[in-house]
Amino acid sequence: MQRRTTNTVHVGDIAIGSGHPIAVQSMLCVAPSDLAANIAQTLVLKEAGCDIVRLAIPTMDDIRLISAIKNEVDIPLVADIQFDYRLAIAAVKAGIDKVRINPGNIGGSDRVHAVVEACRDRHIPIRIGVNSGSLEKDILARDGGVTAKGMVDSALRHAAMLEKEGFEDIVLSLKSSDVRMTVEAYRMASQLCDYPLHVGVTEAGLPGQGNIKSAIGIGALLLDGIGDTIRVSLTGSPIPEAKAGLDILRAIGLRGGVQFVSCPTCGRTRVDVPQIARAVEKAFCDCQKDVTIAVMGCVVNGPGEARGADIALCGGDNCGALYVRGQFVRKLTGDIAQEFIRAAGEI
Repeated sequence: MQRRTTNTVHVGDIAIGSGHPIAVQSMLCVAPSDLAANIAQTLVLKEAGCDIVRLAIPTMDDIRLISAIKNEVDIPLVADIQFDYRLAIAAVKAGIDKVRINPGNIGGSDRVHAVVEACRDRHIPIRIGVNSGSLEKDILARDGGVTAKGMVDSALRHAAMLEKEGFEDIVLSLKSSDVRMTVEAYRMASQLCDYPLHVGVTEAGLPGQGNIKSAIGIGALLLDGIGDTIRVSLTGSPIPEAKAGLDILRAIGLRGGVQFVSCPTCGRTRVDVPQIARAVEKAFCDCQKDVTIAVMGCVVNGPGEARGADIALCGGDNCGALYVRGQFVRKLTGDIAQEFIRAAGEI
């Protein structure tokens, strides 16, 4: 897959841009004043595979959260700043790895200059985050409402404020809860600038429909070679966001790890495919090997459909047929799931 060519920026020790792995991001959702809860959530996110964590900094008192997390968890942090440019400067001084801010809503050019100088001195990138709910009044009036072009124009307008200061260590995001508008905006932006793009469908909803909307929007863009970091935005705990992001990357071959394949079953099925598939997925969910494991319901279509798998189980009449890289190995009986898990562990 041909990735879009972009500039490269560094968020801590993670390089973002074409030629570098796509990073999975999420955001803490507990009160900034609760240091212990934020540290605990960051640890779990890292264990779940998250590469970069964003945190809200609504007040100057919350700046202490940056060092509190950094002292306990080795992961790049992004400060989400709204309106108050002083919070951005304080976050940079406290050791933040990236700042998310819109230059247009922090005041005059002197404030933009102050933030840019703080970030430039410490080589801290700035993400300009535009979404469908934050467009300027003149753009909304011009377009008669929210449009993909309006989102792109807003993002580039904000970027121009930084470019005027000679600052180009920039990442852009253009998110809408409308999947089509999101995809259109990112495709348009990808043709107009060389900045890395942070991709996601904002306010996607609860896990379930939110995963589907995110997979469609993020997946479509990644298949176009667009996107350098991603976030799946789900209501509730951020932990499922990290897993969903990794699953999207694995599904299109942009992250390693186990690929699970299982059939939807039909009237020919004589083994409990859902139970076996759940047991297999649980056993290998943390496996880092680049292998494909398949659980198929019958020996009619199973062997052919699982031919590309490294190891496959094709169900029979209360038994199973074990295939390794397309070749039949032996019959499985008894506790088929555990027999298959043991065989898969040897691959």
